[in-house]
Amino acid sequence: MFVEPKVEKGWIEVICGSMFSGKTEELIRRIRRSKIANQNVVIFKPAIDVRYDEQKVVSHNANAVESIPVKHSNEILHLVGNADVVGIDEAQFFDSDLSSVCNQLAENKVRVIIAGLDMDFKGNPFGPMPALLSMAEYVTKVHAICMQCGDIASYTFKKVNNDQTVELGERDLYEARCRTCFNEGMAIIRQQLKMDL
Repeated sequence: MFVEPKVEKGWIEVICGSMFSGKTEELIRRIRRSKIANQNVVIFKPAIDVRYDEQKVVSHNANAVESIPVKHSNEILHLVGNADVVGIDEAQFFDSDLSSVCNQLAENKVRVIIAGLDMDFKGNPFGPMPALLSMAEYVTKVHAICMQCGDIASYTFKKVNNDQTVELGERDLYEARCRTCFNEGMAIIRQQLKMDL
C-alpha cells in the first residue's frame, strides 16, 4: 500500500495496470485523502474521455470527483493554479508532452498523481506512460482478475477485431486477462486475420 511522504516537495506517483484493475479508484482514494488534509487539489482528464461523464473522473464502481477536461497536456500548466496536488486520469490518452508537464509540476513542489493503462490492447507500452513510469518516484501496479480463468490479470484484451489503439469502451469491448489467456486470445485473432485474407 502506498503511504504519502511527509516532506514538502514535489514528486510523481503513477498508478498503472490493465482495465478493470482499480486505477481510477486508487487515484480517487488518494485525492480524497489529500482533500481531507486540506490540501489544494486539481484533477485533470483527457477531453476525449466522455464514457461516464464529460466533466468528472468516474471509476467503474461509480465513484466520482470533479475534474477539468483538457485537450492537450500543456493546458494543465495554465489551469493548475496554486494546487498542492494534481491528479491526472487516463494518462495514456494524453500527448507526449505530459511527461515534461508532470516533471515541471513536481519541480514546482506539486505532488502529481497519475493513473493510466501501461499497455495497449496489443500488449505494447501505451502513449506517454513509459516515460512517466521511468521518471516517477512512486509506482503502483494494480491488477484485475482475468475474465477467462480467474487468475491475476495485467493485460487488456480487445474483444472486437479492429486495429484502433484509442477506442473508448467498457466490458462491451475489453476484458482483463492474465498473460496466458491474453496470448491465447491474440493467437485466435491472428488466425482469424489469416483466414480473412
